[in-house]
Amino acid sequence: MIVPIRCWTCGRPLGHLWEPFRSRVLAGEDPGRVLDDLHVTRYCCRRTLLAHVELINQVLPYGLIEK
Repeated sequence: MIVPIRCWTCGRPLGHLWEPFRSRVLAGEDPGRVLDDLHVTRYCCRRTLLAHVELINQVLPYGLIEK
């Protein structure tokens, strides 16, 4: 839902890498090469960034409480 701040397995900070990773992949670069350039070498960290799906915009309407 929200970009993980840290890797779930090893605890390495990853939140600051999401925007550069996302923008470069959307521009057409290979995700593996982008992760290499960002020095993300551990499999667990690579998995965390590669598998993340942004669902926050779909979930937000259900959290609004109107009185």
